[in-house]
Amino acid sequence: MTIDAIDIYHVRMPLIKPWRTAYGSDDSIESIVVRICAQGGHGWGESSPLAMPFYSPEYAAGVFGILRDCLAPCLLGKAITSGSELQLALAPFKGNSFAKAALDTAWWDLHASALGEPLYRVLGGSNPHVSCGADFGIGESVEKLVEDVGAALSLGAPRIKLKYAPGWDLPVVEKIRETFPEAVFHIDCNAAYSLSDLPMFRELDRFQLAMFEQPLAFNDLVDHAEMRTQVETPLCLDESINSLHALEQAITLQACQWVNIKPGRVGGLTVALQIHDLCQAHKIPCWVGGMLESAVGAMHCAALATLPNIRYANDLFPSEKFYAEDLSTPSIAFPSPWTCVLGSAPGVGAKPKSELLKRWTVNHISLSIL
Repeated sequence: MTIDAIDIYHVRMPLIKPWRTAYGSDDSIESIVVRICAQGGHGWGESSPLAMPFYSPEYAAGVFGILRDCLAPCLLGKAITSGSELQLALAPFKGNSFAKAALDTAWWDLHASALGEPLYRVLGGSNPHVSCGADFGIGESVEKLVEDVGAALSLGAPRIKLKYAPGWDLPVVEKIRETFPEAVFHIDCNAAYSLSDLPMFRELDRFQLAMFEQPLAFNDLVDHAEMRTQVETPLCLDESINSLHALEQAITLQACQWVNIKPGRVGGLTVALQIHDLCQAHKIPCWVGGMLESAVGAMHCAALATLPNIRYANDLFPSEKFYAEDLSTPSIAFPSPWTCVLGSAPGVGAKPKSELLKRWTVNHISLSIL
């Protein structure tokens, strides 16, 4: 399929309430939505690096700029027949995983739509039922968190994820484990700690958590490998696995026992598939995370979560958890608690609402070969 045109949208999507983590607080999600057109068809992709470079070195305005000036122009007029060909065309540009992911996910929607198949089947998934967990950011009080966790567990949440940060740390975990002694839960540190904090993590071992997610620096593998020998709780890498090469190094160093795969963080579904397969070959289980994308991005994540080495309830949520109105349609809905069911429509199965896209767009450009 020869790529005829690419539309790039920088959007700002208002959240129902701020989402707080170790790296900061967001009252809206800044995302990049891309439409790729080829020979009468089109595909939608999304990548959500957030407004500022707190989660990773990338941020929405910067991603928009590099897509406009560098990445999208190099695809125009090219016949791209596979995700690998797309990644090869983008390879001269170093890094910029979130920017590449916007184009890569749009291409996969285009490709699956052209085949007349739902995206999850084209990726290699077979079961459209995706298990999801409950996540809780840094809250107003421990008492409110206990109430919210209890409500999720009463509805059968298969696991609980707690954001963890200095000032919202050990006493929080202690209270949750004391109140819910049988619950499966883990903590997400968002790279807020260092090896000097090992005594605290050793103390956390007694709470029998499912994992420590990204406890150390966002670009670190060596210290995680050392930490793995010093604690009993399994380590999960998130921010540190930003490419297939990073995973290869993590495997060599034995730096983790789990990997969280986010398509945006690794450069798109093409690389996410490679990471999934390599983890599977090395018996490292995975699960899929998200960046509070609209339904377009979330459904790309959900399609990835149908693959066989996804072994833990994923970070996918009904749209109503974060948004009064989702930018995209259909919004994410769970027909039964904690299970997202993918449809049989060709492609990713979601697209932006034109009126909201216009209202929430911060910047937009159309590029074409005409």
